[in-house]
Amino acid sequence: MTVPAVPAATTTTAGRMLALGRTEATLLLRNRTALFMAVALPMVMMVSLKGILDQQAETTPNLDLHANLVNGVAGLILLFVVYYNLTTAYVARRGELVLKRLRTGEARDLEIMLGTALPSVVLGLLECGVIGAVGAARLDLPTPVNPVLMAAGLLLGTSLLIALAAATSAFTKSVETAGITTLPLLLVSQLGAGLLIPLETMPDGLATACRLLPTTPAFQLIRLGWFGTDGSDAPTDFLGSWPEALPHLGLGLLWLAAAVWAARRWFRWEPRG
Repeated sequence: MTVPAVPAATTTTAGRMLALGRTEATLLLRNRTALFMAVALPMVMMVSLKGILDQQAETTPNLDLHANLVNGVAGLILLFVVYYNLTTAYVARRGELVLKRLRTGEARDLEIMLGTALPSVVLGLLECGVIGAVGAARLDLPTPVNPVLMAAGLLLGTSLLIALAAATSAFTKSVETAGITTLPLLLVSQLGAGLLIPLETMPDGLATACRLLPTTPAFQLIRLGWFGTDGSDAPTDFLGSWPEALPHLGLGLLWLAAAVWAARRWFRWEPRG
């Protein structure tokens, strides 16, 4: 596959990242498989999630279907659009020696990584916005209690998944094997972070353990910011949501620091000889 040339002379960090982002967006649009995983698959899984939650509501009468649906869909979008898609992008660019060539130019390492991630992040956030708007209109959802916490959850989630994608790419030999190396985190997050199985339907001990998983804090912050509760307590207001958010913020930042360390430690810029 021919890789579009990245403009050589850009004078600012933002300019270099945007140039890399435009190049990566062009490659994403050309790759039908990646585009399907990024756009169509989350929508398909949303329909499946609605059916799963309807079944769980039959045995859990007080289950908030709308809150869990919004939380689950947003989480699935971030997992597949940002984490999975970006892992394959890093592996593909490494195999094509694009990353190695970029390091000899003007762009810094962090600019290369974030510029490559830019299209996936923008697409994921746009999809979350569309789903949120459609959900608010069709499901008559309440106005978000704390938009700041929602934004913090999205920022924390995308940052964490970028770092995890970089770390995962180090153990992924080819684009074809990305489906295997990303599977553990995808399964753990879907089944244990409250996306497919709401935490409030789990036994207390299991729910407590699942709240400690890497992606759970970010997803819980999104739900807390919109509905004023993460499902463990009664809904609260803007001020009351902050004390409940602090444990999620603290744990999420710890996981982010660990993921960034892992990415810096193991990320590879060229294929092994």
